[in-house]
Amino acid sequence: MGFNSFTGEIPSWFGALPRLELLILRNNTFSGGISPYLFNNSKLQTISLSANQLTGSIPYALFNVYSIRDIRIAYNSLSGRLPSDMCNNLPNLKALSLSGNQLEGQIPPNIYKCRDIEILSLSVNHFNGKGGVPAELGNLSRLELLNIPNASLTGPLPPNIFNISSLSILYLLNNKLSGSLPVDICSQNLVWLSLRDNMFHGEIPSNLCRCSKLQGLDLSSNKLSGALPREIGNMTTLQYLYLRNNTLSGSIPPGIGRLNNLFGIDLAKNQLSGLIPPTIGNLPLLTFLILHSNKLTGKIPSSICNLTSLTYFHLSNNILEGSIPECFSNLSKSLTVLHLKQNNLNGPIPTTFTKGCLLESLNLNGNKLEGALPQSLVSCERLQVLDIGNNRIRDKFPFWIETLPELRVLVLRSNRFNGTISLSSKTKLPLFPKLQVFDISRNAFSGSLPRAYLESFRGMINVKETRTKMTNWFSYYQETMVFVLKGVEFPIERILTAFTTIDLSKNKFSGSIPQSIGNLNSLRYLNLSHNSLTGNIPPSLGNVTALESLDLSSNKLVGQIPWQLTRLTSLSKLNLSKNDFVGQIPQSGGQFPTFDNSSYMENSGLCGFPLTKKCKEDKSVQASIPFLPQEGDDDSDILDGFTWQVVLLGYGCGFIFGSIIGCFIFRYERTKRILGFFWGVHHKRKRSRRGNVVRRRS
Repeated sequence: MGFNSFTGEIPSWFGALPRLELLILRNNTFSGGISPYLFNNSKLQTISLSANQLTGSIPYALFNVYSIRDIRIAYNSLSGRLPSDMCNNLPNLKALSLSGNQLEGQIPPNIYKCRDIEILSLSVNHFNGKGGVPAELGNLSRLELLNIPNASLTGPLPPNIFNISSLSILYLLNNKLSGSLPVDICSQNLVWLSLRDNMFHGEIPSNLCRCSKLQGLDLSSNKLSGALPREIGNMTTLQYLYLRNNTLSGSIPPGIGRLNNLFGIDLAKNQLSGLIPPTIGNLPLLTFLILHSNKLTGKIPSSICNLTSLTYFHLSNNILEGSIPECFSNLSKSLTVLHLKQNNLNGPIPTTFTKGCLLESLNLNGNKLEGALPQSLVSCERLQVLDIGNNRIRDKFPFWIETLPELRVLVLRSNRFNGTISLSSKTKLPLFPKLQVFDISRNAFSGSLPRAYLESFRGMINVKETRTKMTNWFSYYQETMVFVLKGVEFPIERILTAFTTIDLSKNKFSGSIPQSIGNLNSLRYLNLSHNSLTGNIPPSLGNVTALESLDLSSNKLVGQIPWQLTRLTSLSKLNLSKNDFVGQIPQSGGQFPTFDNSSYMENSGLCGFPLTKKCKEDKSVQASIPFLPQEGDDDSDILDGFTWQVVLLGYGCGFIFGSIIGCFIFRYERTKRILGFFWGVHHKRKRSRRGNVVRRRS
């Protein structure tokens, strides 16, 4: 009854069926607890309830069914503890799978009493790991699969585990096991060994290379040191070699080229040095080669171009030199990821990316590559990440790339690109329809800002972050990326689907910031610093409510800081320094009260908190102007500049004019005449007024 869609509780009357031997109800939607009456049948041999929605504890009655041979209740929500005497009455048990539940406590130490057990899988529970891996497990002479990851197991790995000749799969990853690896680590039939994410130290035992049937070896994320065993070339059945994130040193043995069955090699994040052995090109099935974050030197061997099945190639963060083999562009029909970041590679980027290119991520950042960006990359219609930053590429802006339908990351920073990018596009297709990272900083671009692009970045509008689905390369992009906040570079190890940034800093852009930038309401980081931008900050920028960092420093921007920016409640970094802003810094709520002087320095016309310069306001003057616009008035620019300084200037001019007239009168000694003139006029007017009054009365 597996792979159906039964719901409700499991009927307890199943236990009353007298001849029931198999109870298989896996992959349904049964819920509720497991009734102890299910185990009244003395002939029950197999029970499989995996992948349902069962809750509660496992009934103790299950461990009293003498005839039971196979128990599989994995991937439910069962809780509680396993009974310490669970194996006392199960002499025939061959398989116990309880993975993917919420079981607690210790793994029962008497589990070794289930002497015929072949499969023991207790992964993904909440065991506390006290006591470590029981040495008594070495007595399970028929054990084939031991799977106890994520159980907080501590202490050393018992050597007698590898005395079990039938053991083929050993998964003890993501625990806290420590000590050195057993010298005799290889059992006769071992096929898979995974001890990843523990705390083992010391060297990899050379005896491991005698495992004649080993197909998968994963010792990643431990503290292993020393060189790779020279005998590694003898492991001819090996398919996967994972040794990343240790402190392994020395060179990669050339004998690795004899492992003709290898699908994947991951030796990243070690201290390996020397050359990449050309013999790696002899591995016909190799699909991913990951050697990043080591100290490898020399050139990339051209023999790698023989790997026609290679899909993932990652050599970033080494000391490699020379040019990228031109034949790499021929691999684009198989390669989905090509990362050569942070090396000393020079010369041009391979130019002949062919039609049908499958590349999804190309990262060549931090090398010494020259020439132009190859236009044949337009053939890579699946490309999501293009990062060629920090090289010596000399070219115009690649308009031809704007129609790539999946492009999400475009980094051209710190190269020698030049020219304008404000030209209107001739294409009718959406421009950069999914772009979320647009970094063209530290080049020599000129002219106005690319208004057409800033109006069409759909990937920066109404973005919803999702952490559950990873449907594309971008959503789990692991290559470190750098963005700049207030002149300081910050690395980002992982880019979520909601990460959005525009960095146009350190170019020669001029003109104003377009109002349309306010439509990018999901933009998180905006850097337009170190250009020659003029005009005001568009108030529409206050609509970008997701903005976390805003840098407009070192431009020629003028006017007041729009009060609308106080709406940016997520803003944590602000740099408006070295411009010509005037007026009071907005104080009404938002994040502005949290920014210090450095956010506003070298704007001589700014005043108010947090600056020491206070804003001087003449309230009597403001009261005499009934039409003085309030905050947010669209006509506020009518009275720009009509401040207390203007009033003071008027008083000053009047005083100076009066003083000049006074000096003139007294200097030429005509005081009486002039006063007489004014007095005479006044006297005549007075007499005429009196005469008119007398005549009216008469």
